[in-house]
Amino acid sequence: MKVLLINGSPHEKGCTYTALCEVAGQLQKQGIETELLHIGSGDVRGCAACGGCAQSGHCVFNDDRVNEAIDKLSQADGLVIGAPVHYASPAGAMLSFLDRMFFAGSKNFAHKPGACVTSARRAGTTASLDVLSKYLTISQMPLVSAHYWPMVHGGSPEEVRQDAEGMQVMRRLGDNMAWLLRCMEAAKEKGIEPPAPEKRVWTNFIR
Repeated sequence: MKVLLINGSPHEKGCTYTALCEVAGQLQKQGIETELLHIGSGDVRGCAACGGCAQSGHCVFNDDRVNEAIDKLSQADGLVIGAPVHYASPAGAMLSFLDRMFFAGSKNFAHKPGACVTSARRAGTTASLDVLSKYLTISQMPLVSAHYWPMVHGGSPEEVRQDAEGMQVMRRLGDNMAWLLRCMEAAKEKGIEPPAPEKRVWTNFIR
């Protein structure tokens, strides 16, 4: 079993990375393989709503790591997305990345456990978690939680490591992710499969 962790911070080894590493370390202790993907510090295009991904399952833009992430998650069993807080919301590049990743590839993500992690010096973490979790829940990904909201605080990796409660929450998140993955594996061995979906109904509010 394998979990993909996506670091949505422009800093490859900053505060968000520190939190994700704590989750990854706990998953590894439970025998779960992990891979950490950094979205990079360059430009990330927003979704152009062109519809080009409808058939291919990949974004038409291929100048960042979105399509790479789609392929990696298609082969992984679970996902953890982490983002720093910018102006009480997740970093803009991460939102652009997730818009395209989930719009293009989410049909391959259903029923894979997912979790969100946020990092801030002070505030905006819970609002950011709300934004991030919506990507998972609209894609039928069971949302993994801990005993508190999965957030860490600090202005540097060293300060984040001093957030004893936040780091404990990261470890609990990793434990819960590993437990759910093992439960799902056991269910599959017993022939219990995800429910067959109904034909999708599309409506709007203009009559």
